[in-house]
Amino acid sequence: MARLTTMAFHGENMVPPAIELLKRSEADSTDSAALLDLATIHFLLGHEDAGQAYQDRALAQDQVYRDHSDSATEDGVKLLAFAAPGNLMSNVPIQFLIEGSEIQLDVLYVVPGMDLPERVPAHDMAMVIAGESDPNREILERIAAFADLWPCPPVLNDPRKVLQLSRDGVSTLLAGAKGIRIPATTRIDPETLARLGRGEVTLTELLPDGTFPIIARPLDSHAGKGLAKLDAPSSIALYLAAQPAEGYYLSSFVDYRGADGLFRKYRIAMIDGKPFVCHMAVSSHWMIHYLNADMRESAEKRAEEARAFASFDEDFAARHAEAFAAMAERIGLDYFAMDCAETPDGELLVFEADTAMIVHAMDPPEIFPYKAPQMRRIFQAFQDMLRRIKRAKQD
Repeated sequence: MARLTTMAFHGENMVPPAIELLKRSEADSTDSAALLDLATIHFLLGHEDAGQAYQDRALAQDQVYRDHSDSATEDGVKLLAFAAPGNLMSNVPIQFLIEGSEIQLDVLYVVPGMDLPERVPAHDMAMVIAGESDPNREILERIAAFADLWPCPPVLNDPRKVLQLSRDGVSTLLAGAKGIRIPATTRIDPETLARLGRGEVTLTELLPDGTFPIIARPLDSHAGKGLAKLDAPSSIALYLAAQPAEGYYLSSFVDYRGADGLFRKYRIAMIDGKPFVCHMAVSSHWMIHYLNADMRESAEKRAEEARAFASFDEDFAARHAEAFAAMAERIGLDYFAMDCAETPDGELLVFEADTAMIVHAMDPPEIFPYKAPQMRRIFQAFQDMLRRIKRAKQD
C-alpha cells in the first residue's frame, strides 16, 4: 500500500503495475494478493466501485495479508493488525509508520458475515487499525467482543475507544478539558437541517450555545469534501441541494486566524501519549487542507513550517502540554492523530481526532528538505513503542 500510494502521490503512471497485477490474477485466480493490490490502485485513482469489487474478490479468498519488508527480521517485532474492508481512509495507514523497519506486519481483515480465520500468523501483539466511521462500527464492535480474549495480548488501540472518535464523540470527550477549545458538535439528519433553514427549529435546540455562522459537513467526509460555512439559516437550502447526504455534522465556527490574518492548521500524531508535529499548513482561507494551502508553491510558508518543526517541542508542545496530556488521557489510545490550531487567546483548537489520518514521508525532499527528518522521528517513535511492548512481554 505504501509503495503504490507513493507512486500515485508523485504522479507516476499506474497503468503498467495495474496491467501486471491483472495478468497475475488472470493467470492464477487464487492470487488474492494481486487482487488486493489492484483494489488499492483503483482506490488511489478514485475508482471506488472497481476498487471495492477487486477487494471483495480478494477477501473472499483470504483475510490475512503480509506486508512484505526487505528489512523484516525473524527476531523483529511481529505485528498483527485488525483492519476493515474499504478504501484507503478506512484504516490507519500503518504501512508508512513501519516502512523500512524490521517490523513484520500481517493485516487481518475483519469482514462482515465472515468468520475469522482459524489460524493467524504468529505475532508479538495485535493492533486495531480500523478507523472510526459509520461503515466500520459493526467491525469495531466485533473486534471489541474478542479483543479482551485475544490469545496473544496486548491489543493496541482499544476498539471501544476508537468507536468514540466520531466528530460529536470527540467533542463530548474533550468538552471542558483545560486548555482545549473544541466546538460543540451534533449529528443531524437532512430533514432536521432543512427545518433549521426554514426557521421551524432554532439552532440552540440542536447545538447548545450554537450561533451562526456554523460549519456543516456530510457524515464520514474528510479533506474538506462537502464542508461549508453557513452564515445564516437562508444558506441551508442551497447547501442541502449541493451536498445531499444521509446525515451531517454541525458545529459552531471558530475564527482562528492569527494577528497577520492567516490561518494555520497543524496535524499532530500522538504516540504513546507524546505529540509529534506532522505538518503545518498556512492559508488565507479558514478551510485548510495541506494540498490546497499552496505550501509547495510558497517558499515563505515552507520556511515557517520548517521553523515550526524545529521549535515544536520547546514551543507549541510546551505551550499546550496540559491540553495534550488531557487529550491523551481522555482519548486513551496508543496511537492517534489530530488536526488542530491555536485560538487567538492561546487555547488548542481541536478540529478532529482519529486513528486513520495519513502520516507520510512522500513529499519531495528537494522542496521540503526539513520534512524527512521529522517523519523519521515520528516513525521511529511508533516503532520504538512496539519494541518496548515486546521487551516488556519478554521480561
